[in-house]
Amino acid sequence: MESTASYWKPVFNILEGYDLNPMVVNAQHMKQVPGRKTDVKDAEWISDLLMNGLLKPSFIPNRRQRELRELCRYRKSLIVDLGAEKNRLQKMLEGANIKLSGTISDINGKSGKALLDYIVSGEIFDEEAYERLLAEKLISKRLKAPKKQLIKDMQGCISPIQAKMIKVIRTHISELEAHIKELNDDISNHLNEEEENAVDLIKDIPGISDTSAQTIISIIGTDMSRFPTSGALCSWGGLCPGNHESAGKRKNGRTNKGNKLLRSTLVVCAHSAVLKKDSYFGEMYKRIASHRGRKRAIVAVAHAMLQIIWQLLKKNERYEDLGSDYFEKKNHKNKLISTLKKLENFGITLMPEQLAQVAF
Repeated sequence: MESTASYWKPVFNILEGYDLNPMVVNAQHMKQVPGRKTDVKDAEWISDLLMNGLLKPSFIPNRRQRELRELCRYRKSLIVDLGAEKNRLQKMLEGANIKLSGTISDINGKSGKALLDYIVSGEIFDEEAYERLLAEKLISKRLKAPKKQLIKDMQGCISPIQAKMIKVIRTHISELEAHIKELNDDISNHLNEEEENAVDLIKDIPGISDTSAQTIISIIGTDMSRFPTSGALCSWGGLCPGNHESAGKRKNGRTNKGNKLLRSTLVVCAHSAVLKKDSYFGEMYKRIASHRGRKRAIVAVAHAMLQIIWQLLKKNERYEDLGSDYFEKKNHKNKLISTLKKLENFGITLMPEQLAQVAF
C-alpha cells in the first residue's frame, strides 16, 4: 500500500491485531532506492524492497499511545479555536468603539466577564454602575486603567446585532473551555505511571508547561531506545537544519520535514523559555539572533530543548540549567588566546611570570 495522510491507519489497525508486524515507510527514503517506479509495479517493487531488507520502518507507537496523541491533537485544535474566538470577540468590541484591551489584562477574566455582561445588557456604564460592580466584587480594584478611563472606554455605540453576536461568541468560548477542561482530565487519566514520571521530568525545563509536556510525551513516548541519538530524535521531529551544499559551498537550507505537532509545540515552548532571565536558553537565543535572526534562533532553541529532553528521558535525570554564563565559561580559553594575539599585534608581549598568572 502506498498512500499519504491518515489512509494507512485503518489497514494498520487491522494488521496489527493479527501480529503481522506491519510497517509504515517514509516515501522519501523509498524513492532514493534505485529501481522501477511505475504506477503498475509500485506494489511489487515495495514488496521486493521489503524482502531484501531495503526498507526502513517509521516509528509507529502502540495503540494506547496513538490514542493519547489523538487526545492531545484534538486539545490543541480546540485551544487554537479558543484563541480565534477570543480575537473575534476583541475585534467585535473594537468595532463597537469599546476599548477594553488597555483597561483589563484578560477580557475573559472575572472583571472582563462582568463588564461584558453590562455591555450586552444595553445599560449605560457610569460612575454609579462602576461603584455597584466594585461593591459586589464583580470587578477588581487593581485594574490597569483608573475609574475615569474605564468609564470612558465603556461608552461605545453597540447595536443589537453586535450584542447578539457577542453573546454567541461568549457562549462558544464557554463551550470550548469546558471541552478543553474535559480533555485535560481525559489525558491525565490516560497517562500511565511511566509517562507521568516522564512528564514530571521534562516540566523542569523552562518554557515547558504541564500541557506541553503531556503533548511531547504523547508524541515521542518514554522509550528513547527508538532514537539512537538525540540528533535522530531532532531529525524525526523536523528541527534539524537543512543540509544544502553545492560545489563545496554550504548554502542556507531549510529544516527537514518532521512531526508537525512536536515541532509546533517545542517552538511555542522556546518562545516562553527565552523570556526567562539569566538562563541558558535566553543567552543562547541572544547569541544566535544577533547574527542569524530571531526566527532561526527560536528554532535553534527548540532544537536544543528536544536534545535535552532526549538526555533526561534516556538517563532519567532532573534538569539543571547551565546558566547564562555557560558560553562565557566555555569560550574562556579561546578568548584568552585571542586576546593575547591581539596584544602581540599591538606590540605588547607579556613576560613569562605574567603569563603564569593568566588562568587558561
